[in-house]
This record gives sequence, structure tokens and C-alpha cells, in this order.
Amino acid sequence: MAGHSKWATTKHKKAAIDAKRGKLFAKLVKNIEVAARMGGGDPAGNPTLYDAIQKAKKSSVPNDNIDRAVKRGSGAEAGGAEYQALTYEGYAPGGVGLIIECLSDNKNRAVMEVRTALSRNGGQMADSGSVGFNFQRKGVIVVPKGEHTEDEILEIVLEAGAEELTDIGEAFEVTTEPSDMVEVRTALQAAEVDYDSADVKMLPITPLVLDADGARKMFQIIDALEDCDDVQEVYAAAEVPDEVLAELDQDD
Repeated sequence: MAGHSKWATTKHKKAAIDAKRGKLFAKLVKNIEVAARMGGGDPAGNPTLYDAIQKAKKSSVPNDNIDRAVKRGSGAEAGGAEYQALTYEGYAPGGVGLIIECLSDNKNRAVMEVRTALSRNGGQMADSGSVGFNFQRKGVIVVPKGEHTEDEILEIVLEAGAEELTDIGEAFEVTTEPSDMVEVRTALQAAEVDYDSADVKMLPITPLVLDADGARKMFQIIDALEDCDDVQEVYAAAEVPDEVLAELDQDD
């Protein structure tokens, strides 16, 4: 899990200067629209929508884009698409298991894009369940380091039902059962502790530890998948040690 966290943090730090900002905005807006359609347009009564809006704001999505997405999703404004949640499984080179989550209004297009991205980068599709058994669904809250100490945050989240607090460099990662995530997030807010995101994610149970070559190939295939318009999240059952991440940073 630690390797996954560091990789996520590395991606997060690069996000602000990422040339794919427009594509990221589109995915965050799509999440908002779907959350509003599923649970209504009031964030106070729809925790999934609240967290989707929070994540979009932290990523600097304009408020107008957020407001329009809420209106489309809730039906207050015309033009919303009927998105379907789709999950595919696959392998990166070296046998790294992948979970690929999509939101799409065209299932045939989504699966074709995923299959093409995998095959062009040395990966392949996998049968349903052949990869998923090695992942567990968890709530993940990312808390940037600030005026609160690790011990203070740990006390807050454990009392609210969190499982674990991990130092991931510039932030702390709080892991919960999915059903406890909102309560833990609410406890942080009540204690005036800022957080960057609160998401339900698929975390690997037994990740493969990768060397530099394996990590390069995995990141290449993940980048290709994330370039697909319908792909929202890609999870890999892999861990990249600190020294390998440092070597990859020199590639840039």
C-alpha cells in the first residue's frame, strides 16, 4: 500500500502543471454530474457529490463548470448524458494486475479504447475476477501536512473509525472502510483539519515490487489508459520503491 501511496502522491504533485489539465477537469466534472444524478443536487445530503465537488475545487476546476455539472446531473439543466459505470481488468507488462474504472455513455467505445491502450503498450485484457481478487475497496482521505501534528490527526481519525494513517511525504493518507469514510472526513472538518480528497479506491492486497524497467512500462500503460476519455481511474497491484522512483525522476 505504501508504494501505491507514494505513486499517488507523485501524480498529485505533478497534476498542477500537467499538460492534461483539460482532460482531468472533464473527468472531475463527469464525476460531479454522475454523483448529482445518483443522489440529488444538494451536497449537504449527498456525500458522494460533496466529495466530488471538493476534489474538483482542490484541482482548480472553475466554479461555473462545477455548478453546471450539478445542474445537468440533477436535471435542473438539460444536456446531461446517461453515463454507465464500467470496470475492466487487465495486465501491464510483467504481470501487474490492473483495475480500470470507466464512466461512459457508449460501452462499446469504452471497451475498445481500453483494449487498444493495453495492447499497444504490451498489456492485455483479463477475465473478470482474475485480477480483482487482489484488490480491496477502501476509503482514502489525503490530508496535506500543515499546522496539525501527525498525533493530532491520528487521534481524530481513529476515534471516527479510521483504520490507518500513513505518512506519504507532503501529506498523510487516512485509510478507512468505505462505509466509514464520510464519518472520518466529517470528523476532520469538525476539527478544522483541511483535506485534499476523499475517495473510495481499489488498493492492492499483495502488490508486485517493481524495478525501474517494470515501473516505466507500468506507468506508460497507465498514462495511455488515462488518456482515454471514458477512463476515470486506473489501479495497479504494484509497489515502486523510493529508490526506483528517484531513478525514474531522473528520466524526466
